[in-house]
Amino acid sequence: MIQRLAILGSTGSIGEQTLDIVRENPDRFEVRLLTAHRNWERLARQAREFDAATVVIADKQYYAPLCEALADTDTKIFAGEESVAQAAAGRDIDVVVNALVGYAGLAPTVAAIEAGKKLALANKESLVVGGAYVMPLALERRVPIVPIDSEHSAIFQCLIGEQSPLRRLIITCSGGAFRDLPAEKLSEVTVEQALHHPQWHMGAKITIDSSTLVNKGFEVIEAHWLFGTPAERISVIMHPQSIVHSMVEFEDGAIKAQLGTPDMRMPISFALMYPRRAHRPTERFSFAEHPQLTFAEVDRAKYPALDIAYDCLRRGGTAACTMNGANEVAVAAFLGGRCAWLDIVRTIRHALEKATFVARPSLDDYAEADAEARRLAAEFLKCQSAF
Repeated sequence: MIQRLAILGSTGSIGEQTLDIVRENPDRFEVRLLTAHRNWERLARQAREFDAATVVIADKQYYAPLCEALADTDTKIFAGEESVAQAAAGRDIDVVVNALVGYAGLAPTVAAIEAGKKLALANKESLVVGGAYVMPLALERRVPIVPIDSEHSAIFQCLIGEQSPLRRLIITCSGGAFRDLPAEKLSEVTVEQALHHPQWHMGAKITIDSSTLVNKGFEVIEAHWLFGTPAERISVIMHPQSIVHSMVEFEDGAIKAQLGTPDMRMPISFALMYPRRAHRPTERFSFAEHPQLTFAEVDRAKYPALDIAYDCLRRGGTAACTMNGANEVAVAAFLGGRCAWLDIVRTIRHALEKATFVARPSLDDYAEADAEARRLAAEFLKCQSAF
């Protein structure tokens, strides 16, 4: 049976690789909806190639050129972030691939669940920010959420068929761009250096998050919500080769791991085709080419963001929402050359110290916490630049 797909964030790294899976399996998928933030030219090319029924450009200033580019097609065109969520809930969609970046992914996640769509989730912020709202809603609507993140896909695969409780989840961590750089040199790092990830080819924002380990902290929070595991049973271990994507330890001491090349097409295809697997004849792993797999504890002094995320998970409420909002502002400032790399974590700490905390937030509370975090972050960075 053909699955009708909505790919939110189709012009980004995950979105593009999702379309690669569609190209490999044209008899399994039909692309109905594609969305982008502002890359209207790539979105138009994708719409033509896959004969998409609908496209949405979140940034309204690009609506006119997108309309012009697709004027000779039957593709329906909409604009605005609210249209992304509305389109994701469309009746002609079976599976929503949420590959959006940041807080912007929360509303489409909620809309897809409320509409009863299967959700292939790459937007970890949906759960980092609003896991306490999203997961009960998915349970109530009986909507499956299948993770796309390689770490969570690995854990999901390790848990299939298991009926006994787990002892702990072990999330592996490559260490990002600066894993081999002494801590005393982090004050000098450049944007170009931070964007050079040793294993994965990802978008700019998540690559920076990997360099600070904010991303790994968010993955701990995401794992908590996806698998119902408390913070004290989720550990992070450094694994530079990025071959073991994550592990699960059971009460008898057995540990299951999922291994493979660092290629996001593998977890994407698994999320789309579960409980079956894709036939990818070109994918072959050679143990001979990877004779050594190493593991080490994370340097928590060098990467303080990891413990900040654990603290936000334990606090609950709007804490993680505040962390995420401040991080998004700080990363954008760093990428724009307006702050130092070390200012990212400083900004997060400042926002968490000053922000209003709501213990049992509604969706409106999350929106207010996100806006407050962004304001606090911007004010902090403005003061930093003044010195």
